[in-house]
Amino acid sequence: MTARRRVVAIAQRELLDFIRDWRTILMMVLIPLLLFPLLFIGLPLVIGGEAQELAATDVNVLIRGEDVPGDLLMALENRSVIVTTAEALDDVTVDDDAIRNGSMHAVMLWNSSGEVYEVHLRHLSTSTLSTDARQRILLSVSEWEVQERERRVADAGLNVTDTLDPVRLDQGSTDLASDREVQGLVLSSFIPLILTMWVVTSAVQPSIDMTAGERERGSMEALLCAPARRWELLAGKWAAVSTIVLVGVMLQLGGLLFALTFLAGPSLLSTPDVGAFAVLLFFVAVLFFSVMVVASELALAIRSKSVKEAGAVLAPVSLAVIIPAVIVQIINLDGVETFWFAVPVVNVLLAMRELLLDRVDPLHTIVWLTTTTMYTGLALWYAQRQFNREDLVLSPS
Repeated sequence: MTARRRVVAIAQRELLDFIRDWRTILMMVLIPLLLFPLLFIGLPLVIGGEAQELAATDVNVLIRGEDVPGDLLMALENRSVIVTTAEALDDVTVDDDAIRNGSMHAVMLWNSSGEVYEVHLRHLSTSTLSTDARQRILLSVSEWEVQERERRVADAGLNVTDTLDPVRLDQGSTDLASDREVQGLVLSSFIPLILTMWVVTSAVQPSIDMTAGERERGSMEALLCAPARRWELLAGKWAAVSTIVLVGVMLQLGGLLFALTFLAGPSLLSTPDVGAFAVLLFFVAVLFFSVMVVASELALAIRSKSVKEAGAVLAPVSLAVIIPAVIVQIINLDGVETFWFAVPVVNVLLAMRELLLDRVDPLHTIVWLTTTTMYTGLALWYAQRQFNREDLVLSPS
């Protein structure tokens, strides 16, 4: 049997062991396909229902002061505000107690000084109804202020429209980017970030199971006695974990795009204007990033003697990947320096952002392909060194 066949046989054995449990199939296939559609259906329904319920709820507002305009009171009542008016007090303790015990949701202190009106609001930010009452007051005051401003301009004998709106932006201003190009920008703002989290988290469990897990179960000794060299065993495990990660990520990405396109509506997301070569390079970037992450996590997991130890090592590493993923989001792609495409993790994620904008820069492509291959090779070299240790066959106890 050739080395290639031995690697394939080992990868098949690892995949069969991993997917033998029906719960694994459920997590790999059904959850990614159902998670985002359910999220985009259920979450808007819950948010919309809560917003409607809150908008229909009456809130109690106490207004202290004199000469409160009737138009303002009417604007408040139109927003389901039950208004109580009273004279101003020097001691606000009574009002604060009323807000805290819920008998009043907000208090507005109104003071008129000539042609200027002073408004002071008191509310409890930890109370949803109190915060909503404050928001309704602000909207009503803003609405009344617009009317008052227009009235004063008209009383001065000026044209209201020309005076208050002397500069008018042409609503037909031209955006040279097409709708599909804009959709590519939208995708590039979040797809690399969530792909990072998916790849890193998807590789943790199988990486641990095929290394520290086998040591803990005692099956590693039997595997090392197989007629295969250790680098072939490592290559087979690497191929198996990479396959699991890629399948999981593609299913998750498909579920997300399905939810955005068909459930959230075509107005939210349509097919971006990306060329076939850019799409091909994008999937190559996902592939390279996945195999690099898998190699790195296998290298760390193989050193651990138990599943618990491996989990303790890989958990903070997974969180650390958030840092370069966030950095990528704030890098300006217009005139981006080439050295960014050589930084680990950042390079592939920047490449994804560029490709979703249909920007194929030959120099950038060569740099991120070369450096990612190098980082993957270094991780595999380190993992191979760990796999060649003699204590690998010793009991973890």
